[in-house]
Amino acid sequence: MGRYQKLVLLHSNDMHGDFLAEDIDEKLVGGVSRLSGYINKVKSEEPNTLYCIAGDMFRGSVIDSEFRGVSTIEIMNMLAPDVVTLGNHETDYGVAHLLFLEKMANFPIVNSNLFIRTNRAHLFDPFRIIEIGGMKILFVGILTEEVIAQTKNDKLIGTFVDIGEAAREVGRICNAYNALDIDLTVLLTHIGFEEDKKLAAQLDPAWGVDVIIGGHSHTLPEKPAEVNGVLIVQAGTGTDRIGRFDIIVDTDNNCVSDYEWRTVPIDDTNCPVDPELEKLIENFKHTTDEKYSRVVTRLRRRLTHPERTRETELGNLFADALKESIGSDIALLGSGSIRNESLGAIVTLGDLVECFPYDDPVHLIRVTGAQLREMIRYMVRDEVWEGAHCEFYQLSEGLRVDYDRATHDFREFTFNGEELDPDRLYSVAMQHFHFTNINLGFGVTVGEVEKNGKARVVSTSCREIIEEYLSAHPNLDREVEGRLTVRL
Repeated sequence: MGRYQKLVLLHSNDMHGDFLAEDIDEKLVGGVSRLSGYINKVKSEEPNTLYCIAGDMFRGSVIDSEFRGVSTIEIMNMLAPDVVTLGNHETDYGVAHLLFLEKMANFPIVNSNLFIRTNRAHLFDPFRIIEIGGMKILFVGILTEEVIAQTKNDKLIGTFVDIGEAAREVGRICNAYNALDIDLTVLLTHIGFEEDKKLAAQLDPAWGVDVIIGGHSHTLPEKPAEVNGVLIVQAGTGTDRIGRFDIIVDTDNNCVSDYEWRTVPIDDTNCPVDPELEKLIENFKHTTDEKYSRVVTRLRRRLTHPERTRETELGNLFADALKESIGSDIALLGSGSIRNESLGAIVTLGDLVECFPYDDPVHLIRVTGAQLREMIRYMVRDEVWEGAHCEFYQLSEGLRVDYDRATHDFREFTFNGEELDPDRLYSVAMQHFHFTNINLGFGVTVGEVEKNGKARVVSTSCREIIEEYLSAHPNLDREVEGRLTVRL
């Protein structure tokens, strides 16, 4: 084997059950059957090719939701990635169910920092060494508690708390296996692009980490970021594109000698269909079509949700549905719960499930006006606008918040046209996930909130509330009306 060897790393992240191609401008775009066709094509042209996925295979489609991830694993088995790491949505169906799905997988799933609290035993293999073309490639999987908040529902499961601990775990693995003459080290992360940069900055160059392939923030960079000698990339979201690294590996010095990186569009111009995978997807689709083709409602027009971190038409509608159905003063609905950029005008059950896949219980809490003010102040803190992947919320009708980032204060904060009373208790409806992780979204603890009265579950299904509300109120409309204004 010569000193310089070529390696092609293909990578996806945040696929979110995006299995089917879409017709965009008279061109079929995306879908795993064309994605598979492209991967197979590259592997036939470049023998030293590996394909990896940086988390969030699950959630976002009725095919995934209906079969609770089993369909996704079967599809991924045919897609045949060489190595996969976990994303936060891999735990949405519960950690026990995830371990069941892992037994179904014909591909390795690596994660170095999910563990059992009692004895610190890893739940998954922390790393994988793949030998190809005479080279040894080390893959390490990384999550942090910030992005795997779902595990808080299981008190026996833990994760390393922060980036510093994650970096030390990477160092431990690299120190243990560098002696095996590892030619290239790749971190598969699901923590967000900005957090990847922070992680790279804390890595000791002696550990030999060369590349971070990440996910979670759905970033589509023009070129790799380079921090502390580590190349950092993502490939956006879904299956519309795939990342491609053409790397010349220096096997004497165990590092990247040269590289080219780009994202490749997955469409019918350059990606052949994998017919066997297409057939499997159609079988799943036939089952879901029968159940999910029922029309729930017709909105007055198509409503949009173009960004998480601002008030949206669809966010207003869903927050109002929650507030009115529960009878609370206020509803705070997680922006990230809305997975599509638009919905309507005709809304089928399948449309609703794909747009709002989360079906968790609804909690009713009580907060003082002073607490609510500080909760919203935390939600719009500077970190949100600096690229960090933070929780953000849609506000129900009646709230008017005008926040000035320059002064870090509110120009207006009213409820039903009156100044927020700092001493009054307001009833607030929120989803189970956001209640159990209220510290991440609002900077308060469950204990602080429950000093005002014990929180209680008022519905076992958030999505059923929204579905019933839409069914009972045809021709609904909402506009962006100034419930939340953030001034630069």
